[in-house]
Amino acid sequence: MRHTALTDKFLASGARLGEYCGAETALSFNSPPREFQALRTDCGIYDLGWRSKIAVTGKDRTRWLNGMITNNIRDLQPDRGNYSFLLTPQGHVQGDLYVYNRGDYILLGTERSQAASILERLRKYIIMDKVELEDVSERLTAIGVQGPKARETLAVALNAPDIEPMRVIDLTWQDVGLSVTRMASEAFQTYELWVAAENAPELWDALVACGATPVGVEALEMFRVAAGIPRYGLDIRDRDLPQETAQQQALNFNKGCYIGQEIVERIRARGNVHRTLAGFIIENDVPATGTKISFDGKEVGEITSAVRLPFGEADRVLALGIVRREAARPGATVQIGTASATVSTLPFPEAT
Repeated sequence: MRHTALTDKFLASGARLGEYCGAETALSFNSPPREFQALRTDCGIYDLGWRSKIAVTGKDRTRWLNGMITNNIRDLQPDRGNYSFLLTPQGHVQGDLYVYNRGDYILLGTERSQAASILERLRKYIIMDKVELEDVSERLTAIGVQGPKARETLAVALNAPDIEPMRVIDLTWQDVGLSVTRMASEAFQTYELWVAAENAPELWDALVACGATPVGVEALEMFRVAAGIPRYGLDIRDRDLPQETAQQQALNFNKGCYIGQEIVERIRARGNVHRTLAGFIIENDVPATGTKISFDGKEVGEITSAVRLPFGEADRVLALGIVRREAARPGATVQIGTASATVSTLPFPEAT
């Protein structure tokens, strides 16, 4: 298992460590429920070293990559990014990634657990193209900063200006170069700071000194589910079609040909898919992944992620699942195992 640039620091601080998405990082620093509340109401800081960074270079990089993935890379302006899927020719999702145009190269971001398979699949399609792929994760790492006070914390700690979603800006902090990007969410303030691995501990300390609360990945998973963000390998499976994931921001219908496009366009022409990602508020214990969902006496789907979350004086059990569309109407009542549950919009109202 790979360590992140911050693993040794977390070990020395007494944080509880464990594996997440292919890397060892902090599971929690104190109390996951309190860390979750920092993400919702204050400013949390967390390790993103469990994500890989892949540099794409070569004169054919833009044309070639645009033919590999579902979103529009050809018209992506410098220092802008978007979210995309990698598909099989049959249209099944084989990975998800963020793509950023950095001028003389393209930077891909994905979970470490996906990186090897994505690199293998992409390299298979480099034929006569002038394209090179390099995993730079050991040199370039990332730190997440999130919450209603995240913008204020970044302004104080780094003198960072306001940033539009999916834009990257480059800064110099204490003679250290770093890049800041804001994720594409209107509901939440979520930022990523990209920095050389050797400078990550110092940057972490500076942000904590300005009021950011250290957050482990257990609390981050709580927030992910509450925000309705699917994770590849759990909520997005390799048998799923793009439109079944409810991640329309990953698709562009004006970009030209790419692997799997014929299936995506066929689904679009048909109007919808039979299944979709949905949220559930459950009146019982946390269900196991794979627990079946029933509606009107028929099995209609299964749970993919579930967590117990603290909201006020009462806990709530929230879950994500892939379910048939007739059972995905917000407000509908379904059965999850032996428990009753209510279908919810995403993100869950409790998360905002």
